[in-house]
Amino acid sequence: MSRKIDYGNLMHRAMRGLIQEVLNDISERGLPGEHHFFITFDTMHPDVEIADWLSDRYPDEMTVVVQHWYDGLEVTDEGFSITLNFGESPEPLYIPYDAIRTFVDPSVEFGLRFETQTKIAEDDDETEDDTVPDAEPGAAQVVSLDSFRKN
Repeated sequence: MSRKIDYGNLMHRAMRGLIQEVLNDISERGLPGEHHFFITFDTMHPDVEIADWLSDRYPDEMTVVVQHWYDGLEVTDEGFSITLNFGESPEPLYIPYDAIRTFVDPSVEFGLRFETQTKIAEDDDETEDDTVPDAEPGAAQVVSLDSFRKN
């Protein structure tokens, strides 16, 4: 068996490290200027910790906004915890980096989308509906900011 460089996983780790570095800076110094984040994550990831009512309301994925009010941002090598306000109800969340699907800072038109490719059957090359064909497993892609723009 020949050895190959796994560029998809290398890119995946690098982009997760970028998110960790940004969140570390924010936890120490706060959000500068107009910066804010839209973070979409897989609510069914086994290490995600959110209130039951949130997982009931968002059974697949959820997008949170880190902007005006947040509390208790703690960043680790595996993920981050934060308390956000949901309709005047502060809720603590824990989001592992591996659960993140998109990370967007619209103030500077920066965005990442993490694609996964899942083989449905051993001999079948079809991908799940929410994946991009020919994407490397765990590969990071630039996300279109249009999906986050308000009309």
